[in-house]
Amino acid sequence: MSQEPGNYAPANGIQLWYRDEGPQTGEPVLLIMGLGSQLIAWPEDFVTDLVGRGYRVIRFDNRDCGLSDKIEPPAVPTFRPAYFLTDMANDAIGLLDHLGIDRAHVVGASMGGMIAQLVAINHPTRVSSLCSIMSTTGNRLVGLPTQEAVRAVLAPTPTEREAAIEHMAGVISVIGSKTLAKTEWPRRIEYAAAAYDRGIFPAGTVRQFDAIAAAVDRTSRLQQLDVPTLVIHGDEDSLINISGGAATAAAIPGARFEQSPTMGHDLPHSLCGGLVEAIEANFSRALAPA
Repeated sequence: MSQEPGNYAPANGIQLWYRDEGPQTGEPVLLIMGLGSQLIAWPEDFVTDLVGRGYRVIRFDNRDCGLSDKIEPPAVPTFRPAYFLTDMANDAIGLLDHLGIDRAHVVGASMGGMIAQLVAINHPTRVSSLCSIMSTTGNRLVGLPTQEAVRAVLAPTPTEREAAIEHMAGVISVIGSKTLAKTEWPRRIEYAAAAYDRGIFPAGTVRQFDAIAAAVDRTSRLQQLDVPTLVIHGDEDSLINISGGAATAAAIPGARFEQSPTMGHDLPHSLCGGLVEAIEANFSRALAPA
């Protein structure tokens, strides 16, 4: 078992590494991270702010990432993805089952936003509120990346530690906030080093990407949701264009759209306080009388 705080949970036939922070009596908040991103990609200030407000915050490494189980490829190669985003949504539900949590506020970033949407679509009774950050609907006409972002994300990660750290931080600089790039650089290096030392897994990132590529447009199903929803997206996002967030907000009845002019495909330190404020306001909508 890892020496870091956390535990393994059986979920949907695999083992997920998770952290469960804050008061056990607090309202549960499930954080779902994106493509190839470990649970430590949620900024500590973001998590500790939620915990300080009395929430029980659960975050985890997705399958094929971090300390969670890696998915063995089939012995005979097929044209079918190893798994789908719906499987990853079921992983999240399996974690809630393990923890004995009936309902949670579900917050997802990037691919995690896609997974969070599917949790709400396929398991509506388990979701108190939904927050989709820097994500999209699956409609191929919205949320398109720039060519520079595609090249950065698909470039192979060096195996040597220092080169890998520089590369990973550089990718974040391409897709993340440009306005806040200078002040964020030390944190990008710090995250890249921590992610490398926990264990990066490029093969798993490829399989997660395949799951995203195989996903169908969720728009019509998002239109059927009845859950307090907040959509957050940054103007400077070059990996998932802000049109993806706008389409998500337009699809979900009653959704609120929070647009950040200085946020890219990242969660900058200086913006975390405002993001938590907006997310908590959405939590409150779930508690308000009808």
